Amino acid sequence: MSKTIGILTSGGDAPGMNAAVRAVARAAIRKGMKVIGIRRGYNGLIHGDMFEMNERSVSDIIQRGGTILYTARCPEFRYEEGLQKAKQRCIEAGLDGIVVIGGDGSFRGGADLSARGIPCVGLPGTIDNDISCTEYTIGYDTAMNTAMEMVDKIRDTAQSHDRCSVVEVMGRNAGYIAVNTGVACGATAIITTEVEYSLDNIINKINQTRKSGKQHFIIVVSEGIGNSVQIAKEIEAKTGIESRATILGHVQRGGSPTVRDRVVATQMGYYAVDLLEKGIGNRVVGMQNNKIVDFDIQEALSMKKPFENELYKIADEISF
Repeated sequence: MSKTIGILTSGGDAPGMNAAVRAVARAAIRKGMKVIGIRRGYNGLIHGDMFEMNERSVSDIIQRGGTILYTARCPEFRYEEGLQKAKQRCIEAGLDGIVVIGGDGSFRGGADLSARGIPCVGLPGTIDNDISCTEYTIGYDTAMNTAMEMVDKIRDTAQSHDRCSVVEVMGRNAGYIAVNTGVACGATAIITTEVEYSLDNIINKINQTRKSGKQHFIIVVSEGIGNSVQIAKEIEAKTGIESRATILGHVQRGGSPTVRDRVVATQMGYYAVDLLEKGIGNRVVGMQNNKIVDFDIQEALSMKKPFENELYKIADEISF
């Protein structure tokens, strides 16, 4: 008897999610499985917002940002009543397993469903790269490239006006986008939650750098720090340099995914189907040493991810 699997995307959207959906659907169909698309994450699962997918359902989506399955928050899913509703929907639809594409919160939902008899496999889809069991998350590369392109554009006007631009990038409480964007753009300073910083030290660095002839500056701030407008005001007040804050925001979530995001999403999606074909659930797919691997969801959620301290140190030492 052939298996039936569902696919859903949950939490914040990330470029490459569509590539993952495509890989899961095509791999499953190739193996003779029936594939059910679940719209708007766990919310759609609870309310039965599902449709059967075929090969053509995922045509021409690999290059598209966002998610064709849509995504939504689902407070109801945090409670037993919501979980039981979701389980019943799975039984009614004949689902033998679900591929969940999202972040930590999405994986907790997958663990809860797995514990209630519906095997779930999670794929790390978030621009923040803040999932501890994997060195890479779907959407991360595209978001970094978008941030880099935006900072490059901001630099043009900062240079024209001898300004200091304080640019806030996304990442929630993680500074991976900030440190990589800062290095790629030659930022004077990078401010993240992982490394203690002193604004006075940054101001001193700006003043020292001015003595060598530099007249414009880029400061990259991680979203978890915030206060970018206030940071810009303090820099202007203490240096006399006109300073502007720019919060890049959700522009970093959109856009056509890069080669890396398309390829990794495809690899991870294919791997997830292999697990479900074997009846294996309660797993998170990840990347370690550039290889696709999987972990128990609870183990994955308990892991800690090291920050890129060496990269931060390099950036600090060569930015003058």
